[in-house]
Amino acid sequence: MIAYHDREWGVPRHDDRVLFEFLILEGAQAGLSWDTILRKREHYRRAFDRFDPRRVAAYTPADVRRLLHDAGIVRNRAKIESAIANARALLAVAGEFGSFDRYIWSFVGGRPVHNRPRRLGDIPVHTPVSVTMSKALRARGFRFVGPTICYAFMQAVGLVNDHTVDCFRSRR
Repeated sequence: MIAYHDREWGVPRHDDRVLFEFLILEGAQAGLSWDTILRKREHYRRAFDRFDPRRVAAYTPADVRRLLHDAGIVRNRAKIESAIANARALLAVAGEFGSFDRYIWSFVGGRPVHNRPRRLGDIPVHTPVSVTMSKALRARGFRFVGPTICYAFMQAVGLVNDHTVDCFRSRR
């Protein structure tokens, strides 16, 4: 967790594949600990073709069955099927906006929001922006993208910087 915090969490990401990876992992994390998902991350990458949205979008019911038997991931049918639906929705958004990156960063005006909380208890679980993002993504066919998942995604990929003021990462 320390390495993830120090090297990844809150770092602005602009690669559609990386954004897709975090969107899927945040959805998989629902109801579980982030530590559990991080420990499964490399296996998720193998199981989901390195999060190539084109490949995942082409998954068939046979792939769903394969994934449901894969002990290296969270074997939840709704989460697995949402990953496939989200790949298809992401490709549609990328086709319309030029990239998923361009679309998703538009929710924060293209620049990270620096919140500078004083302590962990000051960090919200969702915000008006994550509520708006959730509604917009759901309207485009995305699943497992509620306001809390969207906010965790925003934090993970650097749309918001919620590192506390005493953290060396808060200044970045």
